[in-house]
Amino acid sequence: MTVENEAQAPVAEAAAPAAAPAGNPSLFALPCFLVGSITLGLWLVGYLPLTLPGGLIPAVFFASGIGVLLSGLWAARIGQSAVAGIFGMFGVFWLSFGFMVMGLVNGWFGVSATDATAAASQIQSLQATFLISWLVVLVVVTLATMRLPLAFTLLFVFVDIAVALVLAGVLGGSTAMFTGGGIAVFVFCLIGIYLFYDAMNQELGGRALPMGAPVVK
Repeated sequence: MTVENEAQAPVAEAAAPAAAPAGNPSLFALPCFLVGSITLGLWLVGYLPLTLPGGLIPAVFFASGIGVLLSGLWAARIGQSAVAGIFGMFGVFWLSFGFMVMGLVNGWFGVSATDATAAASQIQSLQATFLISWLVVLVVVTLATMRLPLAFTLLFVFVDIAVALVLAGVLGGSTAMFTGGGIAVFVFCLIGIYLFYDAMNQELGGRALPMGAPVVK
């Protein structure tokens, strides 16, 4: 090696980009997601009274909203774009849901304070608009991610079912639909627990659990 090459070698090594840090954002995202989901399920089945929606805010806004969104940023930092997109979307969903609840509880959206009939109609329209918008997006995400292992697709499908049942409950004023939505929430919570256990088990040196073959290969 010449003197010139020897001098250039350290410079080339210093210019080489640092490797992206490794990690698994789902280890943080899934527990945070589960906190809000379980709380929502308990509210839908009536354990947390339906007349007390403010009780959702700590779990859905702060735990699930902020926690899952931060996990999305973590995934983006390590180059996991698809994971970042999914976690970011769910983080924003929980934040927007929590904000809607806060707004309705505190009268931020101009809902009539003098006409109970008008207020009920306005609240129904607001909730339905929110749910329809998110249901469309969630169905598209479900279809777009069918190359993932089956367990992930099933989780998204039951999220879609839960949102659809809650939307039906809002439009029809049916507590039975809310209860059905709560059951669907508990089903995707069980899938989320399975996914979290698998991720943590692998992180600690265990074997991967079966996830099922993708619907689309």
